[in-house]
Amino acid sequence: MMKLKQLEAFVTVADYRSFSKAAKLLYLTQPTVSAHISGLEKELNSRLFARNTKEVHLTEQGGQLYIYARQMMNLQERIMELFTPDGRRQAQPLTVAASTVPAGYLLPDILGTFRKQYPQEELKIWETDSAKVVHAIEELRADVGFTGTILPCKSIRYVPVYEDELVVIMPNTDRYRRIAGQEQDLRWIADEPMIMREEGSGTRKEAEKYLQQAGLAPESLHVTAQIENTETIRRSVRSGLGITIISRLAVKEDMDAGAVLSFPLCPDGVTRNLYMVYQNGCSLSRPAQHLVRIVREWCMEHGTGCTMGKTRESNETAGQ
Repeated sequence: MMKLKQLEAFVTVADYRSFSKAAKLLYLTQPTVSAHISGLEKELNSRLFARNTKEVHLTEQGGQLYIYARQMMNLQERIMELFTPDGRRQAQPLTVAASTVPAGYLLPDILGTFRKQYPQEELKIWETDSAKVVHAIEELRADVGFTGTILPCKSIRYVPVYEDELVVIMPNTDRYRRIAGQEQDLRWIADEPMIMREEGSGTRKEAEKYLQQAGLAPESLHVTAQIENTETIRRSVRSGLGITIISRLAVKEDMDAGAVLSFPLCPDGVTRNLYMVYQNGCSLSRPAQHLVRIVREWCMEHGTGCTMGKTRESNETAGQ
């Protein structure tokens, strides 16, 4: 019969992609961890890991098991939190996954507040693109996430926390000053060197959605570079590499200083929400509950335009 110790070993090996690391973390010998995995594979009649000389990876069947095994481990942790005195409870890090803009421009303030209120809690921050954030929450590899777009996923709850604006920014040169003063729509950008975020970026997904609405197919743009890092994009625009569509939140300092020029995507502006995301139907750990509360309070205090108590959570737009 399948045992929790087997599942714990399986999840730990999957998380760290190493039998030896899992053995150290679980205070077991490596042969014991191997025996737990072998027993699971035999009972389920499935190969759970693909092994090479450097690390191990989940097979397709292993990935399916991981989702349920991680849920069971999380439930076990919740039970221990309820019945074990805090002083004796082994602390688990709160894992937060965030896409580039929330990670760089929202989380420092929010996590600073969290640290002041809960100095004993360990934080693990993972910065990636919006698609990987959602997958990390879906697969329970992160407790709470922050994204710049919605990806269809019925198991994920999207809660808007900040209303951001997307703008075109360009070098502050005579030529672009003329464009900013004369052009009335976006058709001019089709002939300009364009810097784009990477595939999976929420900013890119939202920008392409609006460009298509404005009659500009993304494939018609003259893309000169795809860059993951927002700071690198800012510097590249300032140095004259090209123009880009970016979060106003990320370039406010450059715009205020006159280092770059901005052009609206439409006369009334184009806004998109930044979201907090977590699993729908799964109980959150105590640290995760604390973080959700702090985010709610932060939204109300800062008047972000997406106050969580007033704005409908966006599950229906995520495909539900």
